[in-house]
Amino acid sequence: MTAKTLPSHLAASTTGSARSSSRRIARSVGAVLAGLLVNVIASSAVDAVLHATGIYPPVGQRMAGALFLLALAYRIVFGVAGSYVTARLAPDRPVQHAMGLGVVGVAIGTAGAVVMWGAGPAWYPLALIAVTLPCAWTGGALRVKQLRAERSSGAAR
Repeated sequence: MTAKTLPSHLAASTTGSARSSSRRIARSVGAVLAGLLVNVIASSAVDAVLHATGIYPPVGQRMAGALFLLALAYRIVFGVAGSYVTARLAPDRPVQHAMGLGVVGVAIGTAGAVVMWGAGPAWYPLALIAVTLPCAWTGGALRVKQLRAERSSGAAR
């Protein structure tokens, strides 16, 4: 039975519900994409600055092992930040949305590890993959903690 064959009072609520559901899905996808963009843009910007300032060698030259630790450190911070943005923009279930971003990140990280294997130390792409889900959970959990604090301060008034 389609909306056209339903009585008018039911058809209106069905199309409104479908529209609402479509909006919610779009907001969910947008939240995940926004978090991904935060992570990619911030990481790329810091990479560029570190190359330009000479901390990292010129693009195309292999970095020293310690510099990969630096890259991992700020990618962890940006991973948490991107996941927080996803959780903040999510229409509901902030941790689940952040973890959704984490799953996307694991897929991208795995593809990157396969394509770039040998471009740096083997531990680096594996470490990126390993920290992705914990970073995602942390970003989502920070948002939940913030929401709880807002509710408790609102209830105290």
